Amino acid sequence: MNSKLFGIYGASGFGREVLPLVRNLISNEDKIVFIDDNKTVEILNNIQVLSFDEFLVSDFSEKKITIAIADSKTRENIVNKLIENNIDSFDVIANNVIVMDDINIDEGYILTPHVTLTSNISIGKYFHANLYSYVAHDCVIGDYVTFAPSVKCNGNVHIEDHAYIGTGAIIKQGKPNKPLIIGKGAVVGMGAVVTKNVKAGDVVFGNPAKSLKRG
Repeated sequence: MNSKLFGIYGASGFGREVLPLVRNLISNEDKIVFIDDNKTVEILNNIQVLSFDEFLVSDFSEKKITIAIADSKTRENIVNKLIENNIDSFDVIANNVIVMDDINIDEGYILTPHVTLTSNISIGKYFHANLYSYVAHDCVIGDYVTFAPSVKCNGNVHIEDHAYIGTGAIIKQGKPNKPLIIGKGAVVGMGAVVTKNVKAGDVVFGNPAKSLKRG
């Protein structure tokens, strides 16, 4: 029996970007695999590709998974599968991520290169922060939130569960007694400049960001 098996759930572009970060977190004796339930290849970037069922029956003393899939609902469904099968998740953080002061972040996060978390921040489970994104002071971020690359989340912002913030989006700073709120399941489009609250489930684009759903 080998020692530890680390699975990257998701063999698309983001999974391949996460691979080098996982390599830096484990020992040479441990093994990494991709997990893809609709796999079309057996090897990807010199790494074996397994289905989840194949992962479960692999003969290792310890098995853990990180979920490198941007879609938050899919992440949540996979988490439920992990719980059902007593598989733990593991966190992924690049070695140049900056984490400053009083940061509370729950399990399952992926923080890619050049991400910055400043101070007095609370972040829920299975958060993704892609390249060059930042979260400033006094922000509260819910579960299964996704930041695409270069998201600028300024201070006193509350982002609720399952929100998606697109590449290069800028979220204006809120106030201590009146935070700017991105509602549950909202989508902030690429390059949007958010200057006011976004309702739950809404989709906003532009500068200043305006709702597509409300015309």
